[in-house]
Amino acid sequence: MEYIRKIFGYECDIYGHLNNANYLHLYEEARSEALECMNMDLIQLGKMGIHIYLSNITLSFLNGIKSGETVKIDTKMIKATRATSVWKQDIYNSSGKLCNTAIVKGAFIKNGEPFRISNEIFNKYKDFLQPEDLTE
Repeated sequence: MEYIRKIFGYECDIYGHLNNANYLHLYEEARSEALECMNMDLIQLGKMGIHIYLSNITLSFLNGIKSGETVKIDTKMIKATRATSVWKQDIYNSSGKLCNTAIVKGAFIKNGEPFRISNEIFNKYKDFLQPEDLTE
C-alpha cells in the first residue's frame, strides 16, 4: 500500500534532514493507513479489546530526506500468524530514490497478554499478505 506525505521543517534536524525519530512517525502513519485499507483499523481492533504492540523495528538509513520533499511510503505485510505480523516499509523521496527501509514486527495483545486473533480477523489480514524473503 502506498502513503504519500510532505515533510515539514519542524520534522527536520539542524542539518535540514528528516530527524531520525520522525521516520518512526512516518512508518506509524503509513501502517495505520494500511490497516484502514484492510478494513481493520486500530480503532476497530481497540473496540474488540485487541491492540498491536510493536516488538522490534529495524531501520536502514540510505539517503537523507529534506524539508519540503514529498515522500512515498510503501507498506507491505510480509508475514502473519494469528499472534504476530511482520511489515516491510520503504520510504522513497520525490525523485523515487530509496531513502529508508524498515522491518517492523508486532504482536496482538488483549488484556495485556499475547493474544491469537480469530480466524475471521486473520483471514482479512491474509488477503493483504505479500510474502518476501527477509534474508537480504
